Amino acid sequence: MARASMARWTGLTAALLLAFLMGCKSTKSDVQETPTPTGSEFDQGSVPSSGAGPGGALPGVEAIYFDFDRSEIRADARPVLRANASAINANGEWGVVTVEGHCDERGSEEYNLALGERRANAVSRYLTDLGVPGTRLRTVSFGEARPAVPGHDESAWRYNRRSEFKGS
Repeated sequence: MARASMARWTGLTAALLLAFLMGCKSTKSDVQETPTPTGSEFDQGSVPSSGAGPGGALPGVEAIYFDFDRSEIRADARPVLRANASAINANGEWGVVTVEGHCDERGSEEYNLALGERRANAVSRYLTDLGVPGTRLRTVSFGEARPAVPGHDESAWRYNRRSEFKGS
């Protein structure tokens, strides 16, 4: 009787171990991470767009992206901001442009709202330094509330750490 019980437990343990190993098998991603010409962690040209129209994204104005837990303007964002400043200055009919600050989901809601505000303010200051009148800009922070890309890993978070531009 003890042998039968021992054999049953051994078989059950082996079956559970096999099921566990098969369920935890990892697969290598087919995506190859290649550096971009700017040295950025991703190519801004392949970023999902959020549409256009009144109160929406402005044509010819691109979002800029931030490093984790940072609000400093990255070197690869400077040419994008120069082009954005030119577009804003050339299109007075857009009225006041809203610079939105966004974050990924890590951190508390309060922290991310403050970080989003720092990001939006940094972009607004940079645009003002490039000649955009301060009266044409306003800032708002959405923190983590409006992710551009759903997901809970770096492949989504890197697109959610951003500032976007919306027309009034």
